[in-house]
Amino acid sequence: MANQLRGNDLRQLGFPEGRAIGLALAQLQRKHLKRLSQTDQLALLQALIRNPHNFLTDLDWSHTAAALLPPPSRHIALAERKEYVTFGAEYIDPSAVHQMEVAMKLPVTVGGALMPDAHHGYGLPIGGVLATDNAVIPYAVGVDIGCRMALSIFALPPQYLTQRVQELKNILLANTKFGNRDVFRHGQKLGHEVLERDEFSTIPFLRNKQETAAAQIGTSGSGNHFVEFGFVEITDPANEMGVPVGQYLGLLSHSGSRGLGASVAQHYTKLAKDTCQLPAEAQHLAWLSLDSEAGQEYWAAMNLAGDYASACHHQIHQRIARALGERPLAKVENHHNFAWKERLADGREVIVHRKGATPAGKGVLGVIPGSMTAPGFIVRGRGVAESLASASHGAGRLMSRTRAKQELGEADVRRHLQQHGVELIGGGVDEAPQAYKDIFSVMESQHDLVNVLGTFTPKIVRMDGA
Repeated sequence: MANQLRGNDLRQLGFPEGRAIGLALAQLQRKHLKRLSQTDQLALLQALIRNPHNFLTDLDWSHTAAALLPPPSRHIALAERKEYVTFGAEYIDPSAVHQMEVAMKLPVTVGGALMPDAHHGYGLPIGGVLATDNAVIPYAVGVDIGCRMALSIFALPPQYLTQRVQELKNILLANTKFGNRDVFRHGQKLGHEVLERDEFSTIPFLRNKQETAAAQIGTSGSGNHFVEFGFVEITDPANEMGVPVGQYLGLLSHSGSRGLGASVAQHYTKLAKDTCQLPAEAQHLAWLSLDSEAGQEYWAAMNLAGDYASACHHQIHQRIARALGERPLAKVENHHNFAWKERLADGREVIVHRKGATPAGKGVLGVIPGSMTAPGFIVRGRGVAESLASASHGAGRLMSRTRAKQELGEADVRRHLQQHGVELIGGGVDEAPQAYKDIFSVMESQHDLVNVLGTFTPKIVRMDGA
């Protein structure tokens, strides 16, 4: 373990007096950085001071880098921070809280809420909910626009899963594709009306995106995206799905708008940054006015990407239902990483951004997943105004991907999965169950926000990778 660096060590490297020194020293106390040798710590800080721009999107060093840069010669000033509500504060990393504090200083911000699964993201933290006045923030929606949960419940008993493990694994392998290169061939593709939408021709930026969208439709991304079989247990007899209390075979998928959504996010974020110059710590929160042409374009493109994400899930579930020879008893699905026009309790229309947060309006159904070895929850929203009618979108990360790769071994992860009776196809240690927060604690923190109708327990999980 390195000897602890002090402020004078950083001043000798060229750090200016002020906030950057305190931020850097605080970061070096994080477990995975504290283990570095002093030589490695100094080399890292030298690279940071030499070119802060290279670290503006770094998970560990973005705030320090921003503090090292001079303020832009012309920028929109931040306002006094508005109040917001936090659920499950004890489970939220300080860096996510800091990001939310910055978001609440935007001149266009009207209200906000931080969900118990919150963790560090770009701009708005993942798990952040932000209401704005006539403005949309591409990075408060997120890169994977319309990322989504979809659950199908089949009238098959739980023992169907335990008795046909290999058959169900083969169904997943044959009917799901993950990542950028693995797509369905022409003979296997299913058409969808979303590919014929006018936006592909009327929005200039989208005119060359239709081909990629057509190639990737019905597929899933990498990272934390999955398609999995598991047990559904319905516990609320008054559920709106019309499914009797009991246990069933379930199919749960999580993915978004693929390359289409990512390209929309990147393009319109750059446009927003060019036209809305904010201080460095808030630069990823640049917005587009919905009165502007760019804002209207982004809004239309975002909605197209959200519908495309939904179409991808419908095709996944359609293929697998056909392979099972079954029609689902019920389906539940919901977006996150999206923005909606909604009205506050006082009647004001606002743009509600839910970046990694589940819509939980009164009577709205959704799915909040846990991890590979912990159940997810089928929920009904209660429409709580303080949360902007939102809930968490999952358990939330306890470890960053980098930290998970550093601290967790593949053999340990496989052993953990085996102990819980989970079969994993693909995946990596960065998505290990140990890298996620305790879903039961998260759900307890938001028990006022949703009613639980049932659970989904994963048993056969398919993710990107061999």
